[in-house]
Amino acid sequence: MRLALTGDSILFRRLNSLQDTDIAPLFDLIRECDVSFTNLEFVANDFEGDPALDHGGTHFGAPCWVLDELNDAGFNLYAAATNHSLDYSISGLRKMMQALNEREMVYAGIGVNLEEARRPAYTTTPAGTVALLSCASTFARGQEAAAQTGLMAGRPGVNPLHFRKTYQVTPEEMSQIREIYGRLGLQDILDEKIRQGFSFYPPKGTLPFDGLQFTTGEQTRMQTHANQQDIADIVKWVEEAKLVSDVVMVSIHAHESDYNADAVPDIEVPASFLREFTHTVVDAGASVVVCHGPHLLRGIETYKKSVIFHGMGNFIGQNELVSRLPMDSYTAFRYTPEMTPHRLYKGRSENDTKGFPSDQRFWDSMLPVCHFEDGTLKAVDIHPVTLGLGLSAHKRGVPYLAKEDDNMRIQAKIRDLSMPYGKSFGAQGDHMTLKFD
Repeated sequence: MRLALTGDSILFRRLNSLQDTDIAPLFDLIRECDVSFTNLEFVANDFEGDPALDHGGTHFGAPCWVLDELNDAGFNLYAAATNHSLDYSISGLRKMMQALNEREMVYAGIGVNLEEARRPAYTTTPAGTVALLSCASTFARGQEAAAQTGLMAGRPGVNPLHFRKTYQVTPEEMSQIREIYGRLGLQDILDEKIRQGFSFYPPKGTLPFDGLQFTTGEQTRMQTHANQQDIADIVKWVEEAKLVSDVVMVSIHAHESDYNADAVPDIEVPASFLREFTHTVVDAGASVVVCHGPHLLRGIETYKKSVIFHGMGNFIGQNELVSRLPMDSYTAFRYTPEMTPHRLYKGRSENDTKGFPSDQRFWDSMLPVCHFEDGTLKAVDIHPVTLGLGLSAHKRGVPYLAKEDDNMRIQAKIRDLSMPYGKSFGAQGDHMTLKFD
């Protein structure tokens, strides 16, 4: 069985994967595989629903027919849990689920309650069955699905992996923070909230400072820890999926990052709680873990004969081609609604001189094809992909197989990013290979 993997698909126009001779070779690889996966980084809602104040950076509403474009492109397995899933609130999410269900598309990561959002989705082909669990650690408060009770329905939303962020400071720094904390009267405010039953004392050894949690340690740095109940709930369904499928795949949408070897915050390094999570789901039975969210490549790791892609990057990146934006998007970027949508994006990037349009990292991607025999991963072919940085806004963002200098650059980048995981690759000319004994 062959399983094709891609990262974030942000699609707002016709893809023409069958007609466009420049991109067809890439999509032919996808269509030739038994199962092909992508992440839905938009809301296919025909712009229906209620625009959310807390959105994923901008409102990614899309016409529902873009789903047909992805089906034509060869995809038959979709992750749907992202920080954009509720850009149009619960009403927009319901519209998207309706559009997915009408097309009988196999998707995971969103649902009308927590149990539905947690559950795996299964794609069955003559070559075998692949189970997918989709979750997200990046989302606004209230966008995670909630459990139903015996008396009340749950809340629609995404399958959450919550995490706790603490700021470790030295004892001297903590002393200064506590002094400021006291002078501001924040301890008195907290004590009163606790007396009224609206709050709780923080974990021992932590200082809550207007939503930030400070702890004492030898170094000054940020730390992250995954919510253990969320991990246990996700592991339960990984173990269930392992019983009734040939291959279990876990997808997580996560923007969070960590420090590099020089102790500098680095967007190309996944947060420590993600490393814990990816290893835990492999221990539970996942053969493939796909991470996406920061829109750029991260390293590849092999662990217990499974493969972990710590960052898949964008696969389709039409971020700038949203045709309609609600008022909250204009407000977020300090523009008035008289500004047309693409002019807003041009202004946001200062005419392509900053942000995504100015950084090659956001236009490099890859297409891994995993080869399985009897449910065991034997090899992964990694095809470098580029999204056409330098083209005009309505042409860039559509993926095609990288050639010559682009191909060499992306291969070198993947090797460099994977070095911390001790991973080496075989060379096959225009693509890379991973072999599993």
